Amino acid sequence: MTELEAALGYGFAKPELLVCALTHRSLANQQIQKGEADANQPASDNERLEFLGDAVLGLVVGEALFLGHPEWQEGELTRVRAQLVSRQHMARVAKEISLGNHLRLSRGEDRGGLRRKSTVLSNTMEAVIGALFMDGGLEPVRAFARRYVMGDAVERLAEQLRSGAALGNYKSALQERLQAEGAGAPVYKVKSESGPDHRKRFTVEVRLTTEGESGKPLARGTGSTKKHAEQDAARRALARLTSAATTWNDDIETAYDEEQETE
Repeated sequence: MTELEAALGYGFAKPELLVCALTHRSLANQQIQKGEADANQPASDNERLEFLGDAVLGLVVGEALFLGHPEWQEGELTRVRAQLVSRQHMARVAKEISLGNHLRLSRGEDRGGLRRKSTVLSNTMEAVIGALFMDGGLEPVRAFARRYVMGDAVERLAEQLRSGAALGNYKSALQERLQAEGAGAPVYKVKSESGPDHRKRFTVEVRLTTEGESGKPLARGTGSTKKHAEQDAARRALARLTSAATTWNDDIETAYDEEQETE
């Protein structure tokens, strides 16, 4: 805990909050099954703190952008904030402070490599932010966000805004790329949805259409809403196009098929 607190730049008055933030539900369930916890009480995992941390992070980052960039309009503020609080960025922040080393998982999930998964890392990072807020209020969250969440990333994103980049609007960027190559248009279809109503996960596939017919699958994406899943699918399709350094041809379809086999 001392090592993690040093990375966070904050010492907890109530260390049990940090312990809870680091506890994956797999361990909480394992403790109940072994009789180490009261099955009639809510599991002591980090999901409630994750919910709180997500809200607090959005507030703190939004506040910093609002005060630091009075020249930005609502759309620009929203797009930059979305990038800074995204799952991908928060997973990178978690890796920077070696958060995975401190996760509390069940033995089975630990052996399965769960502590290295980006989704788990980003969720846990949000839970830790929730714990920071509960223990010390907004100031330690502000300090952490300035150091790790924003840092140089804000200037990099500001430069992208000045250059006219899509900045997170991957659907628009993909459509423009396809139109420029005369390859057709992207269409999105929900392939599956899972989880309870308050924690839905959607899987969306983007396909290439030509002359009104749905053709080659380009990529699949996931998200907590259909819109987020569509953006993720478009992001993956763009990444595949860029890495292939080619147009939408059979190489893209082959890469898509190989990715589905590994998921």
